[in-house]
Amino acid sequence: MMGFVLSILYLITYYLTPAYLFGPLANAHIELIIVVLVLIVSVPALMRSFLLKNSQSLAIIGLAIAVFLSFLIGKHWAGGGVRSFLDFIPNGMAYFLVCLHCNSKRKLQVLILMMLSVCLFVIAHGAFDLQHGVPESVPAPGSTLRKGTTASPYLLSQENDSGQSTYRLQGLGEINDPNDFGQLIVCVIPLMFIFWRTKKMITNIPFVILPVCVLLFGVFLTHSRGALLALTAVAIVAARRRIGALPAVLLVGGLFAAAMALHFTGGRDISATAGEDRTALWGQGIELLKTHPLFGVGYHDVYESTEGYLTVHNSVIVCAAELGLFGLYFWSLFLFSTLRDALAIASPLKVSQEEPIIPEKSPFPQSAWRIEEIDKVEINRLGRLMVLSLTGFLVAGLFLSRSFVVTLFLLGGMAEVVYEMALRRGKIAPRLRLARVLLYSGGLEVALVLVMYIMVRILNLMR
Repeated sequence: MMGFVLSILYLITYYLTPAYLFGPLANAHIELIIVVLVLIVSVPALMRSFLLKNSQSLAIIGLAIAVFLSFLIGKHWAGGGVRSFLDFIPNGMAYFLVCLHCNSKRKLQVLILMMLSVCLFVIAHGAFDLQHGVPESVPAPGSTLRKGTTASPYLLSQENDSGQSTYRLQGLGEINDPNDFGQLIVCVIPLMFIFWRTKKMITNIPFVILPVCVLLFGVFLTHSRGALLALTAVAIVAARRRIGALPAVLLVGGLFAAAMALHFTGGRDISATAGEDRTALWGQGIELLKTHPLFGVGYHDVYESTEGYLTVHNSVIVCAAELGLFGLYFWSLFLFSTLRDALAIASPLKVSQEEPIIPEKSPFPQSAWRIEEIDKVEINRLGRLMVLSLTGFLVAGLFLSRSFVVTLFLLGGMAEVVYEMALRRGKIAPRLRLARVLLYSGGLEVALVLVMYIMVRILNLMR
């Protein structure tokens, strides 16, 4: 239980920043103390964990090595490699912490409540500041502020296509961008239905429907085009199971048109022409991959190699440009393994109805998985929620440079926890052999590069 509590505290610190949570104590690097404590209490759980034979664990280790090599070989700077390695590890740790300590549905619910709380916290502060008026900040002499920075850390001022100024909601720390925060909200929305109870509308309204409505309002306040497209994709995937693919596309397409008419994106258009700047950056990212094919230009250093010192705004291209084909392979390995397992537990054909498997006795009580009463229907439902959340993350990621953020590894860990629940209850076949996973991941890597290259060429022709 201590490991779980510290894991939640660690994730909250990531999203809300040590400075906000601990104030002056942040100077003592409280987050590092939390990391050390989490590692200490996680050792017993690791002894019996499936992590030691999991392809995602190999992927994260490979990514950490790729991050180091991107500086050591790409820039001939070992010190930069160590710095980047230490910068990446806290993100990848989210996967291990979730797999080690969130080993029951109840703990998954607490984890989702933590994500919801972060979103509601930012939405409430941003809405309050927006209601009371927010003047723009003036940088102090000798300092610089991001364009559009305001006196509120939760609001960013930006002009739309008509030249009118609008405020966009953003978070703190690693989600201090409207698009990043919008991506997080889209991921949380489907996860909220883990609290849904059939024929219990009295509890569903306050615990599911109302929070989802507030989250949708939060997406609106971000005015993020990527978040709206991601939300549209999630809605289509969710609706197609109920009403079929074509009706789902037509229905969600109508809602998308209504959202655009209501200025959901703050007066900014969604089209190939409106996205010319990002398309050009995608092209620059692919050119960087061509010139640095093996180990990339350096972790988090892609902006130094683009015109105007801008990032590429595409998670796949950013990973390829920063870490090269070596790093993109391990990113593809993590992505393939996670999506494959999430789709498996979401499929009624792959989940059977068997009796629970009683776990062996362990010298470490906290490491044993508790066998809850979870049937095939519930496993499938949890799997579908994970697929929807991952869909939102990946679609939004097409327009964001967020290849290595905690949210990706957190969702990957949650998917594996549900898969392990099904596996330990004898409801699903064991994971694919590592040799096959490695082969398929290589195919995914090639497919991702080709798809992005073709997309850039097509979009350039449409300009």
